[in-house]
Amino acid sequence: MNNLLVLICAFAVFSFAHPEVQTPTTIDTSVLIGEWKLDMTPDNPNDAVFAKMIIRKADNNSFSGIFYRDGVRIQNGRLNTQTGTLYGALISGDNSGNYNSTFYFQDGMLYGTTHAIERSFLSVWTATRVEQ
Repeated sequence: MNNLLVLICAFAVFSFAHPEVQTPTTIDTSVLIGEWKLDMTPDNPNDAVFAKMIIRKADNNSFSGIFYRDGVRIQNGRLNTQTGTLYGALISGDNSGNYNSTFYFQDGMLYGTTHAIERSFLSVWTATRVEQ
């Protein structure tokens, strides 16, 4: 009986000292599917510098489609929801090199950055869904 009591106490102490890691709330990644209008200069409301992203497929941790313009395929599209926010990352490219882009989804919009190593720039962009 004494050994059982010690075992129960040890288990209780261990349980309180090492709380379980919380798993994130399930996020429906299909909210990304569709066409997005990318504002490549969101700091200037008077310009018309836009691109597009079309997400054709999104599942638990990946997505596919096009980025920036027709014919530029999303490569290695990855999704992450572990903090309760939907994040995405992708690689795209053209004749000037590869572009590494990341974004997060909040309140129906995408907030992103694109880093072009070969061209030495980092751009900030936002995107809104194109209604069909």
